[in-house]
Amino acid sequence: MKKIKQLFTKQNGSVLVLVAFAFTGILGMTGLAIDGGIVYMNKAELQKIANAAVLSGAQELTSDGGNVKIIAQEVIAQHDEADTLQSTDVIQTEIEQSVRVSLKKTVPHSFLKLFGVQSADVHAEAKAGLGVMGSAIGAAPLGIDESLELVYGEEYPLKVGSGDSDTGNFGILALIGSGTNNYEDALENGYQEELKVGDVIYTESGNKIGNTPTIINNKAANSCTISDRDCERILLVPVYKPYIDDGGKIKQVKITGFAYFYVLEFVSDGLGKGSIKGKFIKRTGTGFTTAGAVDKGAYSIKLME
Repeated sequence: MKKIKQLFTKQNGSVLVLVAFAFTGILGMTGLAIDGGIVYMNKAELQKIANAAVLSGAQELTSDGGNVKIIAQEVIAQHDEADTLQSTDVIQTEIEQSVRVSLKKTVPHSFLKLFGVQSADVHAEAKAGLGVMGSAIGAAPLGIDESLELVYGEEYPLKVGSGDSDTGNFGILALIGSGTNNYEDALENGYQEELKVGDVIYTESGNKIGNTPTIINNKAANSCTISDRDCERILLVPVYKPYIDDGGKIKQVKITGFAYFYVLEFVSDGLGKGSIKGKFIKRTGTGFTTAGAVDKGAYSIKLME
C-alpha cells in the first residue's frame, strides 16, 4: 500500500510539471497571437500611410522635385508618423518619374515581454510614378489633333473662330450629343463619363458659340494658378486622330491621348464667333494609364510597388 501511495505521489508531481509546461505554452501562443496581431495592424497602417504619401507627392512630379518630398513628408507628419521616415527618394528623368518612401516603426510587445521579447520592427515601402493618361472622366468638348507639335507654356486655340476651319470642324467634339446645350454643359462641367484611347467620337457640326464667351471668361477670371490642384481654369482635352471623309470633312475622330490646357481667354472674331485660347501645360490628374496612349503631357499616378 505504501508503494502505491508513493507511485501516485510521483505521478501527481509529473502532472504538475506537465500542466506548468502546458500553461507556459498556452500563454506563449496567446501572447504571440495578440502581439502578432498588433504588429500586423501597425504594419498595415504604416503601409497605408506610405501609399498615401507617395500618391500625394507624385502629383508634383511634373514640376519641382523639392515639392514632391515636401508633400510626401507632410502626409506622413499629418498621420503622426514623422519619426518613422527613413528616406524619401525622387527620380525625375526622361525614362522614369517616381517617388519612393521608406518607413520604420518599433512596436512594443505586451505578452511576449514575459519571454524576453520586448518589441518588433515593422517596415513599409511604397513607390508611385507617372504613366501616360489613356482614360479619364471630366474632359472638355474640345480636341487637339495628335499631329500638332505642342510646346509647354505656349498658347494654342482650342476652338477656332469663323474662317479658320476648312474641314467643317472648329475644334468642338459632341461628347454628350449634338447641340449647343450639350456642348455648353460639357464645356462648363466636363464630360462626366469615361473617355479612353480608341474611342471614336463625333465632331460637332458648325461653329457653336452660345454661352461660350461667358463660360470661358468666368473660368479665366478665377485667380487659381497652374500648380493649384482644383483650378477651374484647367481643361482636360482629348488628343485625337481625325477621320477625314471623301468630302474633306472631319466628322469623326479617334482618341489617342489627352492633354491639359490652362484657359486664358475667349477671343471674339468680330463676326459673332471667336476662339478659346489656352496655354499647354504638363500635369497629373485622375485617370488611368493605357498602353499606346500618345504622350501629350497628361499623366496618371500609379503605385509601382
